[in-house]
Amino acid sequence: MGAVDLVRSAGYEAFEASNADEAIRILESRVDIDLVFTDVQMPGTMDGIKLSHYIRDRWPPVKLIVASGKAILEESSLPEGSRFFPKPYSDHAIADAMAGMLSGD
Repeated sequence: MGAVDLVRSAGYEAFEASNADEAIRILESRVDIDLVFTDVQMPGTMDGIKLSHYIRDRWPPVKLIVASGKAILEESSLPEGSRFFPKPYSDHAIADAMAGMLSGD
């Protein structure tokens, strides 16, 4: 299952961006985005780590989940409150993390 399908199957609306610049354009055009789920590896001007820091600086309330199959990250390299999941991750673990982050847990 892809990330967008995972988010939708967990009961949330999902918007797909092919790179960080597109993700930023989506965030700029909407006020109802509460969580961003990104991969570290992505094409474009920044990777998922840089994107997560950009989002935290510009939209502090937005929750962040970062995943990677190639990089193992310490959560300390991500903005405060972010969650990191190495691939392969459990769809159930991601869905639980989204629910917890969005409910304020």
